[in-house]
Amino acid sequence: MDLADLTYSYCDELPSKEKYNLIDQLNSSSCSVPSNIAEGSGKRTSVHFAEFLTTALTSTFEVETQLLICQRRNYGNHDKLQKCLSLVSEVQKMIFSF
Repeated sequence: MDLADLTYSYCDELPSKEKYNLIDQLNSSSCSVPSNIAEGSGKRTSVHFAEFLTTALTSTFEVETQLLICQRRNYGNHDKLQKCLSLVSEVQKMIFSF
């Protein structure tokens, strides 16, 4: 949830020309992470839960890629971007180790 909140905050400062590109993709993929974890936790078997964790993990890589594109294009607040990248890395490690 923290990753989604931070990503949304970062996106508020991106250029308006990215509204239907990076902004929508970042917001969607960052929401996908906790949503898939929540959905998977309601499944009956650990195999099904693991599938949803895998989807959540792949969403973190999508977020990371989009943030790196923002970095290369020098978009938004640099400090917020670094916090997002750091948090996405932490979330990846948490999901992977879980």
